[in-house]
Amino acid sequence: MELVFNKWLFAFSLFCWLIFSVAFSGLDEDSKVRGVNLGGWLVLEGWIKPSLFEDIPNADMLDGTQVSFKSVRLQKYVCAENGGGMDISVNRDSASSWETFSLWRVTESEFQFRTTQGQFLTCYGNGCTVSATAKSASLMETFQIERNNNGRVHIKQRATIDNQLTADYPGNPGWDDNAAVFEMSVVANNLHGDYQLANGYGYSKAKEVLETHRRTFINAGDFEFLQRTGINTVRIPVGWWIAYDPNPPAPFIGGTLAVLDNAFSWAQTYKIKCIIDLHAAPGSQNGMEHSASRDGTVGWTTSESVSQTLHGINFLSSRYANHPALLGIELLNEPSAASVPLDILVPYYKQGYEIVRKHSPSAYVIVCQRIGNADPIELYKADIGSHNVVVDLHYYNLFDPYFVTLSPIDNIQFIYKSREPQVQALNAADSPLVFIGEWVNEWNVTNGTQTEYQDFGKAQLEVYNAASFVKHRIPYLASVPESVSELHVTYILAAYKSEMVGNQVQRKKPRVLCLHGFRTSGEILKKIIGKWPESVLGNFDFLDGPYPARGKSGVESLYDPPYYEWYQVNEV
Repeated sequence: MELVFNKWLFAFSLFCWLIFSVAFSGLDEDSKVRGVNLGGWLVLEGWIKPSLFEDIPNADMLDGTQVSFKSVRLQKYVCAENGGGMDISVNRDSASSWETFSLWRVTESEFQFRTTQGQFLTCYGNGCTVSATAKSASLMETFQIERNNNGRVHIKQRATIDNQLTADYPGNPGWDDNAAVFEMSVVANNLHGDYQLANGYGYSKAKEVLETHRRTFINAGDFEFLQRTGINTVRIPVGWWIAYDPNPPAPFIGGTLAVLDNAFSWAQTYKIKCIIDLHAAPGSQNGMEHSASRDGTVGWTTSESVSQTLHGINFLSSRYANHPALLGIELLNEPSAASVPLDILVPYYKQGYEIVRKHSPSAYVIVCQRIGNADPIELYKADIGSHNVVVDLHYYNLFDPYFVTLSPIDNIQFIYKSREPQVQALNAADSPLVFIGEWVNEWNVTNGTQTEYQDFGKAQLEVYNAASFVKHRIPYLASVPESVSELHVTYILAAYKSEMVGNQVQRKKPRVLCLHGFRTSGEILKKIIGKWPESVLGNFDFLDGPYPARGKSGVESLYDPPYYEWYQVNEV
């Protein structure tokens, strides 16, 4: 029991929580969703379980590791002039971006070197000058590295007296002060994802490691534990290669599809809902390890990668659309604002929405904000879809220089003064619902008290709890066709307003909150249903202004039965 407790204490402390209000069939009258991300399971993040990588030979030289080389004889650094596209020189006194190369691992001792501009170092035989001009990597771009124990390496290349790099050193150079010896420094070794593990171990060993990890990291007992502790939703990150299971493209290792099937079965058993989150897209949408980037670059924006991603959405939608445990499908996790233009992302989101709708009229289609310098309101203006669309916001007081110097009270006030107004504004915006899909009770503060840390968590819970992602409990809607307008039927969600009459509380007319498939202001609702006869309209009050928050507008409770009801209205 202690091991299980510690495991989930770690998960709840460092994984990101899901925040939204939702009521859906099968939750025993509990209308509040409490969810967690099952990160590090089907898509790897090395910081979650570093031990997975410990037995890889030359584990400090995985794909994407950034290195620099200094000639021992010349005491100068190897440099790709202009960041690539020219010959390689050995003439720099210090190492910066042009002197830094990303590794593409071929074997534990063979590597390809990529420059900051994306070209590869290449050499066409003995005596040639090494250049950074290859647009892709093959045999001629592969070099062998020999290491000794003091940081020196051989690359089967030679630094000549005129500062050119050539591949013509004869014989065994030894480890002394000669032209074939370099000092290698690891500048950054930040990527520990699926690509690094699979390519680092090789297929057989990686398959063994991942099969054990996927079987033991999360199992049916954990779903039972989640239910017992009040968790009723899980967001499950998956990689694009799941659509090609059991034999995905190299180096990825098959088997995630069977595990996801198990997760849905466990979720159904324990009355937990699932969000499938496409966390890793082909080419990587953000250059991070959790999108399975090979070297930290973003290559998702090509038409081929986008098409391949849509294939994955179609595969997942068709497989799980009718599963009772499915709550929604997230089309893409954390696309980079710096590398993924909106004019590529929005058409992808629209196509993904149509694909999900082809298989399910009711599953939520979740679209993630771009991370970096982008305002999530851009997705509200994009008209991605008309029904059950949700925008996923990821809130961290981390990963940005702005937060580095903030005090505990500054961090707490940022939640109230910056995040709360944004959540309120997006709640009031027309169409997509608001979903805080990732957040964490962690900050850059090193001298905070336990009380301040708790207050930080309380502030986040209070503010994020107002997010408007709502799914309504209407069991009979499963039989309603996708286009309810063809039946001239509209479903209205209304909450009761109450007032004191003497010593007793009496309910007044129910106040309309939304129509099925819409969440908007009272004024817009009245325009939408303005053609209804007065005999229908007279039964309801309409709230003016933005969509109300819990506890406001004189409504007892917007989301908790028995204070709201769905009404079916047959239009005349």
